[in-house]
Amino acid sequence: MPFRRGRRAGTAALAVAALAAGLTGCTFGAGGGGETGATPGSAEPPAAAAPDGGEGGSIPGIVDEVRASVVTIFTEGGLGSGVVYAEDGLILTNEHVVRGFRAVEVAFADGDRVAGVVEATDPVSDLALVRADRTGLSPAEFATELPEIGELAVVIGSPLGFENTVTAGIVSGLHRQIPGSATSSQALVDLIQTDAAISPGNSGGAVVNGRGQIIGISEAYIPPQQGAVALGFAIPAVTATEVAEELLEDGTADHAFIGLAPGQVTPQLADRLGLEDAEGVAVLSVVEGGPAAAAGLRPGDLLKSIDGDALASPEDLLGALRGRDPGDEVEVEFRRGDDLETVTVTLSDRPE
Repeated sequence: MPFRRGRRAGTAALAVAALAAGLTGCTFGAGGGGETGATPGSAEPPAAAAPDGGEGGSIPGIVDEVRASVVTIFTEGGLGSGVVYAEDGLILTNEHVVRGFRAVEVAFADGDRVAGVVEATDPVSDLALVRADRTGLSPAEFATELPEIGELAVVIGSPLGFENTVTAGIVSGLHRQIPGSATSSQALVDLIQTDAAISPGNSGGAVVNGRGQIIGISEAYIPPQQGAVALGFAIPAVTATEVAEELLEDGTADHAFIGLAPGQVTPQLADRLGLEDAEGVAVLSVVEGGPAAAAGLRPGDLLKSIDGDALASPEDLLGALRGRDPGDEVEVEFRRGDDLETVTVTLSDRPE
């Protein structure tokens, strides 16, 4: 299923041209082409009514409380959004917003625009820290727990260069993986799903609950051209703050590493590997001396589950690893030929 990151919009003129052309961003992922569920010739679905503010008050009140903590980040390649992490100028954003750049500019809700520098990045989680040349900022409050499904979700950012734009919806799902994303990114797993509109330029911005807390960092969306209606995704705040603290400590973030290349089991691959049971994740290769190799896993094995949780796609495997730490032991059930076996794999830290 193709998806798009809510990443760099260009200049204002380019943004308007993109709108006129119906363009919505950079496409990633595997090819689509299945049924969309739409009835041919039917009218477009009516716009959803905006939810009320829920606990904590109205949406305008929430926006007034949080707006000063959301910024726009400009690079030579385009723009994205960010969230104030500390009053001394530290901004949290997506790694893909600042990828390939060291110097950036940061625009604040009060109109001030200052220089910034990319301080640390983590491509695995798609998060980065930027240091803006300004102090006395208003740090956002980050939620310490996952939101509830159905909870208010207010998105604040700069879609297509329209700074300080607000959209609203609800939390539609938790622990989402974007199908087919593992071929291009390790970040699009264990995400919050929302029906609040996310567009290019929203990346790195805020998803806020009814109490004015950041519950997620805007990450990606599936465009309407793929038959989607309001399918947006965000990195949970609990993940974002954990990575941010690790980046602050030494410039790197720790991630559990299993030491194998996973593959989707297509009919062609199942035939090539002689797999009659095609449910699971194929091991395409293993890292020499890595955790999987040490546990005895080999190319051609079919991973069935981790700690009892079934695996149906490479994204499921990446999602399972996201919730583990280096040094954790996991029970991996796999099929080799006609035999169903279980091994204990001790995860390591991801090599640089």
